[in-house]
Parts: sequence; C-alpha cells; structure tokens
Amino acid sequence: MPSTPVPSDLDIAQAATLQPVEAIAEKMGLTRDDIEFYGKYMAKVRLETLEKLKDRPNAKYILVTAVTPTPLGEGKSTTTVGLGQGMHHIGKTATIAIRQPSQGPTFGIKGGAAGGGYSQVIPMEQFNLHMTGDIHAVTAANNLLAAMIDNHIYQGNSLNIDPYSITWRRVMDVNDRDLRNIISGLGERADGRPRSTGFDISVASEVMAILALTTSLKDMRERFGRITIGMTAGKNKEPVTAEQLQAAGAMTVLMKEAIKPNIFQTLENTPALVHAGPFANIAHGNSSILADLIGIKTADYLLTEAGFGADIGAEKFFNIKCRYSGLRPDAAVLVATVRALKLHAGSHRVIPGRPLPAGMLKENPDEVYEGAANLRKHIQNIRQHGVSPVVCVNHFSSDFDSEVEAIRRVAAEEGARCAVSTHWANGGAGAVELAQAVVEAAEEPTDFQFLYELDQPIKAKIEKIATSIYGADGVTYEAEAERQIRQYESSGFGKLPICMAKTHLSLSHDPALKGAPTGFTVPIREVRASVGAGFIYPLLGAMRTMPGLSSSPAAEKVDIDFETGQVVGLF
Repeated sequence: MPSTPVPSDLDIAQAATLQPVEAIAEKMGLTRDDIEFYGKYMAKVRLETLEKLKDRPNAKYILVTAVTPTPLGEGKSTTTVGLGQGMHHIGKTATIAIRQPSQGPTFGIKGGAAGGGYSQVIPMEQFNLHMTGDIHAVTAANNLLAAMIDNHIYQGNSLNIDPYSITWRRVMDVNDRDLRNIISGLGERADGRPRSTGFDISVASEVMAILALTTSLKDMRERFGRITIGMTAGKNKEPVTAEQLQAAGAMTVLMKEAIKPNIFQTLENTPALVHAGPFANIAHGNSSILADLIGIKTADYLLTEAGFGADIGAEKFFNIKCRYSGLRPDAAVLVATVRALKLHAGSHRVIPGRPLPAGMLKENPDEVYEGAANLRKHIQNIRQHGVSPVVCVNHFSSDFDSEVEAIRRVAAEEGARCAVSTHWANGGAGAVELAQAVVEAAEEPTDFQFLYELDQPIKAKIEKIATSIYGADGVTYEAEAERQIRQYESSGFGKLPICMAKTHLSLSHDPALKGAPTGFTVPIREVRASVGAGFIYPLLGAMRTMPGLSSSPAAEKVDIDFETGQVVGLF
C-alpha cells in the first residue's frame, strides 16, 4: 500500500495520459472505418463491425459480481477495471464491458460507475456526465411513447385503451421522489384527461432494458413494437402495444445512435466498452449484449460487470442476458470486502454520507468470519449456474491481515479460489494475483445451466429464484399481483424470464435482514410485463422504481473551475 494518501478519483483521472481513441480501437483490432468519433477520446462502434469480427475466436468470458453490498458499494466496477489492467501485467489482453452511469447515483450518494483510485475508466468527467447522450435518447424515446398514449386517448381512443390499465410511465434521469406518483392532465379539457401516473428513473425504463438486450437495429425495432402499455377496456381485455400506437418507428429513430456501443479506456489504456445502464435492483443490471458480442472478439478475455450482489445482477446475467446473447461465462469473480462482511455479522449500521462506525474499523476477524455466511451463499448461487467462482478480496487500507485471512479461510472451506487485490491503490499491478486466479478458473470446464425453464408458470419461476437464490421459505402475492399474473399468462407472456425488483442491501426483500437470512417469505406487491425487453418484472416489498435524493446529495459539491474549465467536486 502507498505511504502517502491517494489523490481523489477526479484528480487521478485529470492527471492521466489518455491515448487517442483510434489507438484504443487498434488494440481491439478495429480500424477507423469501424468507429465513429465523438471528440478525441470517445467513439462509437459501428454495428456493421459485428459481421467483420464474426470469424474471430471468442475471448474467455468473465463476469464480475459481488457479495451483498453496503450502501457504499464494494467496488465491482473498480475491480473489473483493475482486473482488465492486471491481465496486461501477466501478458494477456483484455477488453472490459461496463454500464454507463445514471445521473441518479452520480448526483446522489453512491457516485459514478467509472471505477476508482488507479482503476478507472477515463475521461472520467465525460463518462459520468452525459457521455454520448445515450441515456437522453432513452428518456426521449420513452417519453415520446408516453405522450402518444395520452394523445391517443385525448383524440378519441380508437384502440379502446383502459386508462386505469396503463403501466407505461414517464422517466427522467434524476432522483426525484416527488414525481413517483402524480396526476397528469390537470387544467382545461385541452390539457388532457386527468389520470394517476408517475415517473421512473430513466435507467429503469423498458427502453433502457431493450437497449441492453437487443442484438441489432432490426431487433430493437421489433422489441419496441412489442412493448405493452396497457389493456383494452371491457370484459375481453387485450394487450395494447407501441406498434398499435404507431410509436415504435419514431422510438427507433431516436435510438439509432444510442444502439452503438461506446469506446473508452482505463487509466492504463485498456480498452473499455461502455454501453447501457440498467440498475440491477429495479432492472436487469447488465451492460449491453451488443458490447459483449463485439468485445468478445477483441481480446483474450472479456470482463463484464453485473450490478449489486450476485443474487441480483449475476442472477439476471445468467438467466436473462445469457439467454438472449447466447454467450456462456467461463468464470465469475465474486468481490468481497472486509467492511461488507462485518456489516453482515449484524453489529453495525452503515449510513450513506457518514463515516463508517468506529467499531467497524477495529480488528475483528471473528466478525468477518461470521458475516461471511453471506459470501458462502453467493458462492453457492454462482455454482448453481455451473460457473467457477473466484473470490476477490477488494483490499482497503483499513483492513487487517487477520481479517483478510478470515475471508481466505472461508473461500478455502467452500473450495473456491481466492485472491487479494489492491487495484484501487496500485492499478493493474495490484490485480496480478486476481488475474492469475481468473486465468486458472477460466480454463476449468463449465457446466453452465439456467436456474429455471421458460415454460414453467410465472409463479414457479418467481418461487425458484426466491427459494434457491434468496433462501426464502416461500412467496406471497398481493391480490393485484395475482390478477396481473393471470392476465399476463392469458395474454401469452407466461414464457418470459423473470427480472425481480428488490432491495440490493439484503439477500431477502428486507434491507434490514443481513448475512444469509432464513425463515422469511418474499412478498410480491406488483407484477409488470416488459414484453419488448422480454421479461416479467415482479416488484418485491417496498421497492421503488424512482429513487430519492439524500439529505446531502453529491450534486451539492459539483461545480466548474472557470479558470481551467475543469469539473470539480466529482468524487
């Protein structure tokens, strides 16, 4: 570990030596004809490049996931970046594929998703602030459909849409709790018809899910057409689609540039594909299939990250993303931290925006070992899918050697590889042990398998996830959820995979239940159908699809230096 304090993420990023994006593309075996420049250091990859790359061999495909995190996050993105850099140090090539950050966490609490310390994606300001405008395109396409729904009803409602059945909500990419539930159409008759609705955050939009799961422009257009916005009125209810509203074509036009993955680089100039940004707790939590299909042809190893713990992002990676991509992982990195496992021992409370509790910083390997019940469950969850796990101890300067050894002991007891990584402080050099462990794990034969079959009833699939992945005793359904499931199955949507929306702070639906809880029942409050994206979307407990800001949001600290023109206060 360094003897001097590590500068801020922003200071490190602004001091970095960037290579022109054309040079980064060349490392991936791409030419100027394969990319579209967005300034000197960013570019998009043309979709025609997929055909050009089709005969190249596939890279080893590595997923980076984590234990159930503290509210601060445990460094999956940082680990993904550090591992990509570490591969270079052992003579391997790597491309990383990660999500674009939402302005929700960027200006909220958690911060951006560019990594941290000496394992970051750069240019960091552009990465975290607008990038190439993809999320704005998602917002525009989503809200165009919302406007066309309300206009259709205002203009006579020839499709006989039941206003009370409309599930399509407007979105914006800012945490704004006051917009969760609203009445629209107030005022004069010319101002529309009043109805109850609300806003979700843009990254929870089905449009974002489609962007992440599509495989071509044609496929995206077809998926937009299948979006179901509600039902017809009357006894014989029928789904109403974006195609019937004649909105899908215009939505596709708004998204025709956003569909192209973005090229960035790490601090050590490792190629990074950044594309799509669905949250894992309220969406499916993975970067785009298109980025993976391109990236897997450009290096020895393709490293991708799934949001939050393995019970959320990784489960959706295995059972949703891998179904639609056709790709199969060769290994999975499971990021664990001393602080997260101490939290799961149940003796501490971590509050965003406040320092860690003093007791949490004291040496206590027994507490780490106790909290590692959470780690053990996640190892089991990865193995349920036939994938080899590698436990990565993301090392913090406050960690004691005895506490790190407690994690190694748990990994050994579970028969899993374990590596300690100091990539945050030391960049790729600090991830050499991890890179070597991943190379070994990726050479092992895999027996990849999905958790459930698609032809099972919706409830059976929900209950399989709840009992096998979360450890629940069972599932209960509110009356509205029961009605929605019956409606979706009668409408022919029953064979879609499941995308559970639940808290990321517990294996259960209740953020207060730490470790590996048992004896609980998962409550399903509502079930939505994202037919265009291709999944059923149950909401567990009090889960919200529009977050709120904290008492001290990160936006308060962000500003611009007028003398240098540089952003300040961004992490």
